[in-house]
Amino acid sequence: MLNRLNLSSSHTLSKTLRRNILVITLGSLLLLTACGGSDSSIDEEVVEDIIAEIPTDTSTEITDTDFVATDWTEETHSKNVDPNFEEVFDDNQVKRLDFVVTEERWQSMLDDMTATYGEFGQRSNNNGLIDSDENPIFVPADVYYQDTQWYRVGIRFKGNSSLQSSWQAGILKLSFKLDFDEFEDDYPQIDNQRFYGFKKFSLKNNFDDESLLREKVASDVFKKAGLAVSNTGFYTLYVDHGNGPEYFGLYTLVEEIDDTLIETQFTSDDGNLYKPEDGGANFAEGSFNEENFEKKTNEDDEDWSDIIALFDALHDDTATTAPATWRENLEAVFDVDGFLKYLAVNGIIQNWDTYGRMTHNYYLYNNPETSKLTWIPWDNNEALQEGKQGGALNLDFSNLDSSNWPLIAKLYADDVYKTRYNDYVLAVIGDSFNTNSMQAAYDSYSALIEPYATTEISGYSYLESSNDFYNAVEQLNQHAQSRAEAVEAYLNSQ
Repeated sequence: MLNRLNLSSSHTLSKTLRRNILVITLGSLLLLTACGGSDSSIDEEVVEDIIAEIPTDTSTEITDTDFVATDWTEETHSKNVDPNFEEVFDDNQVKRLDFVVTEERWQSMLDDMTATYGEFGQRSNNNGLIDSDENPIFVPADVYYQDTQWYRVGIRFKGNSSLQSSWQAGILKLSFKLDFDEFEDDYPQIDNQRFYGFKKFSLKNNFDDESLLREKVASDVFKKAGLAVSNTGFYTLYVDHGNGPEYFGLYTLVEEIDDTLIETQFTSDDGNLYKPEDGGANFAEGSFNEENFEKKTNEDDEDWSDIIALFDALHDDTATTAPATWRENLEAVFDVDGFLKYLAVNGIIQNWDTYGRMTHNYYLYNNPETSKLTWIPWDNNEALQEGKQGGALNLDFSNLDSSNWPLIAKLYADDVYKTRYNDYVLAVIGDSFNTNSMQAAYDSYSALIEPYATTEISGYSYLESSNDFYNAVEQLNQHAQSRAEAVEAYLNSQ
């Protein structure tokens, strides 16, 4: 009698192929019976088992879960290694990433965007921004870097106004979020998968930046000034969603705050990390709302007492009645020096899309070593220019509305803090934003990325011609000089 067949454990056969084999096998058994073979009696139980094996749903041709992670090594894919910053964030190279995603999954990403923001390449009816609290969907994709494969990496589109503006303008050079073990529950082979020790990244599209340098350079300046900030690097991106690799353009890879930054730039990553947004994120008196301070760590611990303590200290009456006591209480819960240094850097480089103009694009981390909330800048593609919507803040905050932006206005109104801020302004313009060093950085970086920036493809670029790139770089050089003059004028007025 024929041996029983067990095809259900096959790792390489599609459902359709398995079905065909089973049908053929059943047919062969029936043929043997009809021909009166030496053993023509067929075990009915065997036949029933074979019939049960025939799939009724043959829509999936490939068993997506059946693969072997052959490129996996401890150094490249494991969680058990320190993040390799030299490999991933190399200031002297433009590196390449490739995404390979099935046509169906890519289409699901586009369909999700259409459902949220309308048809690709069409403006909304009111020409305004659509308010959506939902992030775009994640799908699994394979990521390739230097001939090495990372498996079923979660990728999704990312961004707020920049994402919608690009989509409606018909530009497919969209920013991405990458999470290397997003789908580990579906694919046990990628449990705790990492990219040289990193779990996730933002891949920024340099939206509305014809120089393609601002995100990178702003991060460099903050870092040189001694502030906690994401590491960044230049990457080209190619996406294969069914028709071979397509050049999506030059991107900036950005380290995620809630991944390796708090782990490597602080003594511990056990503290509360917040991503403030909207409403009370301006720290106006009485405006605290838990929803405006989303927790990125310790999410299950419903305790916002450190943020509340900052609100209370900031708005205490001792700010005017007993300034020394006010400063002591504020510095017990908030890294004031770090914030004043941030204000100096942010004011000199100019960045309108952050606190002082907008209630977003910063993080707060409760440093376990000091128990103080520390300010961390984020999303700097709009920096290094005067800016939009009223432009960047002046270096002099005397006329800033203290009811809307008290964290700046109240500190600047205090003579001790104002003097400390002015000292940081002088230090930054003499070192981390020194005109000569900035112009040298612009020359070096622009030469590095020029071949990739000037060959971006229409529909995947914010450049209309290569001249846009060269003109934008020249504007950055002029900006560096003008900011030195602005600092000089400001300090002379004090």
